[in-house]
Amino acid sequence: MTLQTSGIHHITAFVGDVQRNVDFYAGILGLRLVKKTINFDAPEVYHLYFGNEGGAPGTIITFFPWSTGRKGRIGGGQVGVTTYAVPAGSLAFWEQRLAAYQIPVTKVTRISESYLSFADYDGLRIELVEREEGALSTWSFGGVPFEHAIKGFGGAVLYSTDPAHTADTLSRTLGMEKIAEGDGYIRYRTSADIGNIIDLKATPVPMGAGGTGTVHHIAWRAVDDEQQLDWGRHVQSHGYQPTPVQDRQYFNAIYFREEGGILFEIATDPPGFARDEAPDALGQKLMLPTWFEPHRAVIEGNLTPFEIREIEVKQS
Repeated sequence: MTLQTSGIHHITAFVGDVQRNVDFYAGILGLRLVKKTINFDAPEVYHLYFGNEGGAPGTIITFFPWSTGRKGRIGGGQVGVTTYAVPAGSLAFWEQRLAAYQIPVTKVTRISESYLSFADYDGLRIELVEREEGALSTWSFGGVPFEHAIKGFGGAVLYSTDPAHTADTLSRTLGMEKIAEGDGYIRYRTSADIGNIIDLKATPVPMGAGGTGTVHHIAWRAVDDEQQLDWGRHVQSHGYQPTPVQDRQYFNAIYFREEGGILFEIATDPPGFARDEAPDALGQKLMLPTWFEPHRAVIEGNLTPFEIREIEVKQS
């Protein structure tokens, strides 16, 4: 069986304070909150989804805000850096914007591309890179104009405890094409025009520790439920033990941990985030699956309220 993922579906991370999380990703980065729901395995914790206007696969970063959670340590077995793509000519705008919010930025070069590198309020590593490919954003918020708005993921940097085996999984199991090697990284490409460039650190990275400020998993795209079942059989044929299909309301998911320690998910593109909210009302209401709806009052009472707001620039 030959299968090739088209790229990243979403990336999920642990963070701390929910309002600070929302302020950073909506207020500063200008992403749209497309879904406000809960962690189905821990309903006292939000599960927030940020992306482009419709929350398309390849644009979605999701968070479990955990105000009392332990601090994590970025390392092997994790996505080390999440990369966002912005339109060509936009890095100067973003450098000035991040400086205005007193967010330290460094400029880095990797495999002939220039990046702005910084961290969110919890220490998650973020990069911005200019890319021609990928549709322009149709969502503008907080002073980020359409022509400079984040398009979605440029890709991700993977930290593996066993990069040789992770490289084999990316190419043989997930069907990615190796296109370059340099600066201590191996670069892979998928067929999508967003979320399509994966850089694997070529040397082993000591195991990280999960907690706030770290990525929990990275999800790869499956076109539909039928292909996802094919993926399950395919992954199993490569020696992994994928989970049964999990209903995540807005996509279905299977999970497996590759040999370098990174938790991989394969998620379906449909049904998407408009299945239970109108497209122009995404993210405005706490959405619960039917089995939690009878407990709404208790669940809402256990969650910290927050708001989507524009963030004023601090005057020095």
